[in-house]
Amino acid sequence: MFVDGSSPLALKRRRFTSIDSMEAASAKAKLAAAKEKFGREICVFETVGSSPSQNEVSNTEESDDFYEFTAEDYYRLMASKKEDKFLKTRKIREAEEAARRSRITKAVIRVRFPDNHTLEVTFHPSETVQSLVDLIVKVIARPDLPFYLYATPPKKQLKDMAQDFFSLGFIPGAIVYFSYDLPKGDDDTEAVNSASFLQEEVMSLKGLEVIAEAEQPESVQSAPEPAAASAVPSPVTQESKSTEKKPAKPKWFKM
Repeated sequence: MFVDGSSPLALKRRRFTSIDSMEAASAKAKLAAAKEKFGREICVFETVGSSPSQNEVSNTEESDDFYEFTAEDYYRLMASKKEDKFLKTRKIREAEEAARRSRITKAVIRVRFPDNHTLEVTFHPSETVQSLVDLIVKVIARPDLPFYLYATPPKKQLKDMAQDFFSLGFIPGAIVYFSYDLPKGDDDTEAVNSASFLQEEVMSLKGLEVIAEAEQPESVQSAPEPAAASAVPSPVTQESKSTEKKPAKPKWFKM
């Protein structure tokens, strides 16, 4: 499960203001048109917070040593799996994995671009990396250029296109990073990285999901409450207690 601090904060503040119904309807129409064209529900937002410029992002990629998988990481990972490995049979582990697969119905993948824009798409966990690559080819501005995707940490390039998201551990979601596979320092590379990575049509979707969700429902006037009953207490009929007492017989009287 990913923990991502990025969110469309500037637009999110509009939740506290009224959203015009026509504006919300227009946002929903654009999102529906994008879904029909690309075959999936997609949304675009920009990472909030201070971040280096586009050129700095493209030229300051961390070295492989930064993402090196250390011995400490290995032993910590093995310690967490030791019990399952030795105390559970293979059939039990397979049954548990199948149960987990059946419970998880979606994988939300966020593709982070060097210009700090993020493309969010929902897949089924059984879909493969190839389905993600096919979608990216449709939405990026330069599909003619080679590119690759990678995840961190540790830095790992997604090369196996047949691997599904569940096997990769991308459930219920994950963040992957996009990069053009071009020689560094080249003038053409800098020009490409300084331009928009997504198509203009896709960029126009930025923040629309917030507007669509923030539509204020029409106020429904509740039916007037019936007038309160008068506070006149209902008379309570009490049984009159007989005050008559049976005449006591004198002790001297004998029948």
